[in-house]
Amino acid sequence: MTSETNGFLNRQTFTKIGYIALQSNKQYLLFIFLLYFGCLSLLAQEDKVTPLIIKAEKDTLTAPLYPEPVVVDSVMRDSLAKDSLNQKPPLLLDQITYKAKDYVKLSQKENKIYLYNEAEIYYQDTELKAGIIIMDYLKNEVYAGRLKDSLGNFTQLPYFKQGSNIVIPDSIRFNFDTQKALIWNSRTEQQAAAGQLGSDAMKVYADITKKENDSVYFLSEAKITTSKDTVNPDYYIRVRKAKFVPKKKVIAGFSNLYIADVPTPIAMPFAYFPLSVGRAAGILMPSFGNDPNTGYFLQDMGYYVPLGDYADVTFTGDFYTNGSYGVRATSVYTKRYKYRGNFNFRYENQVRSQKGFSDYSLTKNYNIQLSHSQDTKASPNSRFSASVNLGSSEYYRNSLQQRNLPNTQNNTLSSSISYSKTFPEYPSVNMSLTATHSQLTSAAATSSNANNITMTLPTFQASMERIFPFAKRDGIKKGAIQNINFQYDVNAQNRLSTNDDDFLTGRMFDNAVVGARHRIPISTNFKVAKFFSVSMGGSYEDVWALETFAKRFDNDSGTVVTDSINGFDRYNQYNLSASIGTTLYGTFDFGEDKKIQAIRHVMRPSLSYGYAPSFEQFYDEYIDGDGDVVQYSRFQGTLNGAPRLGRSNSLSFSLANTLEAKVRDKDSTKLEPKKVPILSNFNISTSYNMESDSLRLSPLNVNGGTNLLNNKMSVNFSAGLDPYAIDNNGRRIETWNIDNGGSLFRLTRANANVSYSISSDMFGKKKDDTKEDEEDDPFDYVAQSGGRTDDLFGRADSFSDNPIRSKDKDEDIENPVYGTQIPWNFRLAYSATYSNPARQNEFSSHSLMFSGDIELSPRWSVGGSSGYDFKNKGFTLTQLRFQRDLKSFSMRFNWTPFGQYKRWYFFIGIDASILSDLKWENRSQPIRN
Repeated sequence: MTSETNGFLNRQTFTKIGYIALQSNKQYLLFIFLLYFGCLSLLAQEDKVTPLIIKAEKDTLTAPLYPEPVVVDSVMRDSLAKDSLNQKPPLLLDQITYKAKDYVKLSQKENKIYLYNEAEIYYQDTELKAGIIIMDYLKNEVYAGRLKDSLGNFTQLPYFKQGSNIVIPDSIRFNFDTQKALIWNSRTEQQAAAGQLGSDAMKVYADITKKENDSVYFLSEAKITTSKDTVNPDYYIRVRKAKFVPKKKVIAGFSNLYIADVPTPIAMPFAYFPLSVGRAAGILMPSFGNDPNTGYFLQDMGYYVPLGDYADVTFTGDFYTNGSYGVRATSVYTKRYKYRGNFNFRYENQVRSQKGFSDYSLTKNYNIQLSHSQDTKASPNSRFSASVNLGSSEYYRNSLQQRNLPNTQNNTLSSSISYSKTFPEYPSVNMSLTATHSQLTSAAATSSNANNITMTLPTFQASMERIFPFAKRDGIKKGAIQNINFQYDVNAQNRLSTNDDDFLTGRMFDNAVVGARHRIPISTNFKVAKFFSVSMGGSYEDVWALETFAKRFDNDSGTVVTDSINGFDRYNQYNLSASIGTTLYGTFDFGEDKKIQAIRHVMRPSLSYGYAPSFEQFYDEYIDGDGDVVQYSRFQGTLNGAPRLGRSNSLSFSLANTLEAKVRDKDSTKLEPKKVPILSNFNISTSYNMESDSLRLSPLNVNGGTNLLNNKMSVNFSAGLDPYAIDNNGRRIETWNIDNGGSLFRLTRANANVSYSISSDMFGKKKDDTKEDEEDDPFDYVAQSGGRTDDLFGRADSFSDNPIRSKDKDEDIENPVYGTQIPWNFRLAYSATYSNPARQNEFSSHSLMFSGDIELSPRWSVGGSSGYDFKNKGFTLTQLRFQRDLKSFSMRFNWTPFGQYKRWYFFIGIDASILSDLKWENRSQPIRN
């Protein structure tokens, strides 16, 4: 129990005696404790140790020299000496655990313990690691510093952690009793949001830091930045004096911005930096500007409010000196494995000119967007989803916000809210309830479609799974009888049409129509002669209406009067069909030594027959003013329309073709040839109406498509070919076009779409794609439900998007792998529609669109998109994009140089969201007539 080793007691003895001395007040235990220190002074080889002085800046601690250093492999627990005569009793509440790699030296004369090389001390929630640590067990203080190696480099900087707060200084002095500390050249990193570190975290550097308590630090000559470069940050905010509350805030005095260690005139007499972990309520700083039409303005001024753990809401507004204003509310909510969604409401009150002037106007536009999706794991048998985009038809075209510029090309806004439920028991039934909305914007609305809004409130659908009454559920079905099956489905709607003025008022229900359609399809299929597939079937429909219409001719007014008949009414109809088809393969071999080894042609001909009787029993008659008998149905004008009048008896023919080649691969190591599509699809179809008195043969429909140049080019086409001729009035006549002096078929319409995409990656060395696809932005911009939110080629044209590619911020872009390669991409699209049903011989649409991006340097990128309309002889919406990555900053300029939406936008600001309000942006406003 009293074994000794070079002046130190055995570890077990040291710990046990110290523990007894701290826990008991009895005299004999105190006597043993004093006896221990007396023996220690006689046995130990006393060295003269010079006290270490903690120095700031570039100085470091110097370790004392020992002739025979002691290696401590295990953790030693220090029990501080208690001197009842001259010393104050220690205030330590727990044991101190410490260790070092090279040695641990106890100096009784100075009441200090020296730890050298990879020294560590643990006390309660405090952790201290450094190259050298000196612990004064009388004052309950520790001094920690770094080491200097033979090359003059500093190593093993102190690492101080208390709770969850971490500080990495050059040197530190800490008192266990008061929990106060004095820190030189401290470095700490604060999270901007839960789980987010790195480029989006606030980094605080200070020459001298005084730790007052667990939550308050005082800083002198501090630097605040979000730059990833911890040695030479590309920018920082210099703070002379500040109060620092970890994970909450920094309150500073006079501060100014430094860029590349150069002071800028951007300064503040005082500053407040929020450092809250996770989400916290706060003010959103606006952008300033001036516009000749609206005056001076503040845009995007607002307030952010978190709502619990799963949702938040942002209120923003725009204010203009001429009286215009706009308000917005945005909410995003999500719960893992349950649901996610967002809600946007935008309202703008736009004032033009001044009251009393002829050009004065006041318009009020709004837009509502809603998106909700449910995780399939939350409820496998039921699902609720919503995608809503509705509002004023003029909202995007007249918006005060330039960010809505890409949406000016939208022709429609549409919405859908649905709930579906599945009953899995046999026979399973699927049911859904849906509300839909479709609205033409001002770009597509004309005088002929004044009712530009169509809604269904709601649509009910239900369907039962396919049932085979003559076959076992788990058995193999053979023959025509066992393959007989039927289903049941119903569709019921309440449909209404309205306009912008009556929308969301009681008047929008004035033209509502209600109806339902029940359908039972029956079919079977079987093989004939092994190679022919035959299918036969029929369909029965029962149509319901709650309002019908009776027509009569009024001799007094000379017009046809339509009377509404309220009440339930119905009609039924049915049809029969049969088809036979097969697949033919043809292969042309040219030899394995040829470049093109073989060509394969696959044809799928199909012949169909359809029959539907006439249902005259649901038709009535009236005599018009000329004495002619007019036949009509009381179901005309209802939701599902009138039943068929006239028998249908027709044959249809279709032929689907695919053509591909087997080509020897350029890589000689590959044994298998590759397949190259020549025609991905080429389809021909027509029909013959046996009940028609004339013009029985329908026009020939042709469509197809293929990919060329190793899938870089996509080609799609379609055409209509009419075998009949037309008269001078453009009407089809019972004369073959070839007999009328023309060709075998007359081209009535044609459409072609060609797209071509190419990039620098196609010409460089191929790299293994090891990077997984990134997750989508939780904020689902729901405007896609109502139209395009992208540019001409389907890519979002937001001002914040990277115009070249999504690039990892940690990527070494200063030294790219291929320094001589300039990344670029180019996309080209051509579209033409030809119309000639009655010798118009004109292009209804004819345009060429193009878009491209170039990365001039690792941090410079430019791009643009435009197009030329050959029909209207003018350029389409043209946009140019410029972007510069300034490491911690981003700078971008977007410009629409001409046209109706001529404008520009400039932005420069810090990327990190925690300092996103440190920015400058300017934009032009649209020129309005």
